[in-house]
Amino acid sequence: MKLSELHTGEKGIIVKVLGRGAFRKRIIEMGFIKGKEVEVILSAPLKDPIIYKVIDYEVSLRRKEAELVEVITETEANKIREEEDLDQLTLLNDDWHDIAVRQSKTIQVALVGNPNSGKTSLFNIASGSRERVGNYSGVTVDAKEGNFKYAGYTFKLIDLPGTYSLTAYTPEELYVRKQIQEGTPDVILNVVASSNLERNLYLTTQLIDMDAPMVVALNMYDELEQSGATLNYPHLARMIGCPMVPTVSKTGRGIEKVFDEIISVYEGTNPVTRHIHINYGDVLEKRINSISALLKENELNENIPPRYISIKLLENDKEIEKYVHYLPNADAIRKTKNEALQSIHSLLNEDCETALTDARYGFIDGALRETYHEGVTDTLKTTRMIDSLVTHKFWGYPIFFLFMFVMFQGTFLLGEYPMQWLETFVGFIAGVVNDNMQEGPLKDLISNGIIGGVGNVLVFLPNIVILYLFISFMEDSGYMARAAFIMDKFMHKMGLHGKSFIPLVMGFGCNVPAIMATRTIESRNSRLITMLINPLMSCSARLPVYVLLIGAFFSQHKGLVLFGLYITGVVLAIIMARIFKKFLIREDDVPFVMELPPYRMPTSKAIFRHMWDKASQYTRKMGGIILVASIIIWFLGYFPQNTTQNETYTQEIARIQSEYNEKPDQQEERDRQIADLTHIQRQEHQKNSYIGQIGQFIEPVLRPLGFDWKIAVSLLSGMAAKEIVVSTLGVLYTGEDGDDISLKNHLLTEKNADGSPAFTPLIVISLLLFVLIYFPCVATIAAIKNESGSWKWAAFVVCYTTALAWVVSFIVYQTGLLCGSI
Repeated sequence: MKLSELHTGEKGIIVKVLGRGAFRKRIIEMGFIKGKEVEVILSAPLKDPIIYKVIDYEVSLRRKEAELVEVITETEANKIREEEDLDQLTLLNDDWHDIAVRQSKTIQVALVGNPNSGKTSLFNIASGSRERVGNYSGVTVDAKEGNFKYAGYTFKLIDLPGTYSLTAYTPEELYVRKQIQEGTPDVILNVVASSNLERNLYLTTQLIDMDAPMVVALNMYDELEQSGATLNYPHLARMIGCPMVPTVSKTGRGIEKVFDEIISVYEGTNPVTRHIHINYGDVLEKRINSISALLKENELNENIPPRYISIKLLENDKEIEKYVHYLPNADAIRKTKNEALQSIHSLLNEDCETALTDARYGFIDGALRETYHEGVTDTLKTTRMIDSLVTHKFWGYPIFFLFMFVMFQGTFLLGEYPMQWLETFVGFIAGVVNDNMQEGPLKDLISNGIIGGVGNVLVFLPNIVILYLFISFMEDSGYMARAAFIMDKFMHKMGLHGKSFIPLVMGFGCNVPAIMATRTIESRNSRLITMLINPLMSCSARLPVYVLLIGAFFSQHKGLVLFGLYITGVVLAIIMARIFKKFLIREDDVPFVMELPPYRMPTSKAIFRHMWDKASQYTRKMGGIILVASIIIWFLGYFPQNTTQNETYTQEIARIQSEYNEKPDQQEERDRQIADLTHIQRQEHQKNSYIGQIGQFIEPVLRPLGFDWKIAVSLLSGMAAKEIVVSTLGVLYTGEDGDDISLKNHLLTEKNADGSPAFTPLIVISLLLFVLIYFPCVATIAAIKNESGSWKWAAFVVCYTTALAWVVSFIVYQTGLLCGSI
């Protein structure tokens, strides 16, 4: 807990002092160091300040300052002892002290770096976490956490979004800056791509301005060495005042050394660590100092140095301007800032932001001239050769569409055999249940509810994994960024930014992270349009529905039909983007600026780890929402039971059996009549069940699309998660005890009450299009609300996608009927 939370008379052991700068130094010098006991003596009449006793003398702190001191109480220490299963003897002061020291050995480390610097790869190898790694800008769109122990310390790693700077230009930059200022990590691990030092060190200079305790990981150092370049990193580390360690995330080289340096920085024993000021030149320094002098007259946030605030004010940073607005001398600061901006422009003949940027790059250039010597090997030769083909004005597009077609064709062909194995396994489990359980609701629940629902979704796991294999390869190799590059003009015609292409392609995997990835788009309106059309990108949750229906009714052209569905989604997204841009959200485009990283061969470990993550995520979904939905659907379909009707059918079946017992040569006719009667009984029961009543209520709305009440119920249940459409169909169409015929065969043979097929190719096309377009899953709706900041946009997506699905399916089905009757 915080020292400010202790009450009068309570004691605590100091665990650590948060914050940085002059206050932290002063309070540590006064005796507030880890392991020391501190007691609350009394509070002022207005509860602030508070007198504390530490090392046998009393000192007064404001409550705001006491919030920066972390302590552990005797009660907390006892709780920790219980959790660690230590003996429950009376807690001695020495034990309490030892626990406090142990707690003080928890170091919070924030990973900060440019996109493509290997930051998340380093995070994964250090913490053992399985966060997503992508070879293009903006994969990490939120802070990810991982814990591990090393050298007696517990490290809490926070992987922050990749960002090029700490300005207020994109949501990532603001998010990272806020985490550093308010999250108060103990040490910043600045991950720098060694292959592009000048660009990556620009972010380092901004972290230096923030006076953040820091260690620099020179990642991908093997690429620097392979190029023949040399870097005197110990000398460079002394120049910038923070230790630097060469690392290679793929192999783990230098990782332990990085955390050794973090420990020494945290403990204050690192000989390299010192605070420096980036020299911005006499003209800028004079104006920075004049603003800083005014800022120091106020009580500032300890984690935001006055010099940093001054620099940000000169950069016209809106967030910092809001912060300064509430200071007592805000008018004087604003006046001094405006005078400084005019003076800088007249003396340097350029705006202040450009002058500060030039000065930072000048500092970096000077430091690298002393420490870095370029190599003679052209490491980008292979990248340029590949780019000459995949970004070619003629061949680029065919290659992209060929790769996409191969991806969808491979999803079917490669997944067919493991899918059949899983289908056989599910059938075996169902057979065991049917053969060994007594008739009744429990047997029906397990056989038709759980196995019929979850089992029918499980069989599509191989297809999901294979789809993610292709997407993972595109992301990790660097090809995804090239796809965005060649599609920029096309996206511009849609009224979108080239960067919108990346979240749209990610939507083929899952719409939720794809919508979160829109944060990389600088323009808010382009970002919003991308969010609104992303649900039209056919996510992997829809894939089980596609595989089931396409495999049953279009077995000769599976890959082509699947590819056509995805293309339809893309075409509809283009149309809706144009409509939104023209009538709903209007704004000028922002420039297309995106890094094209060098091609890298994805490691098999990274790709298979990604596949495993998605497979486990999919199976967890089956054990959660899909299982619950299947049980609910079974319950609604099983009840109410019409005892009188069941008895009537039982008597009729017994009569038929008795009648044909005397006709042994007509056993097939007997079985046929019993099967027909059982089928009629099941249909009548389902129609009169709770789910049948619900389906019949909404059936009139969907009947013009060719859907009966069972399909209507399946679509309704699919609003939670699209896989549930398959599990619902499984429960509704395979609800016969002892039936081991696959769901696919049931759909092919299912008849309506009038004897007409329940499913025809035309109905299936209409259904596939409806599933493609309608109501995104609940998680996607929540993601749109979070990223757009408003429920109105989430509600808008629900309404427009459902309406669009109805219109498209109606046109296709009615047109098909008309053409068939001509």
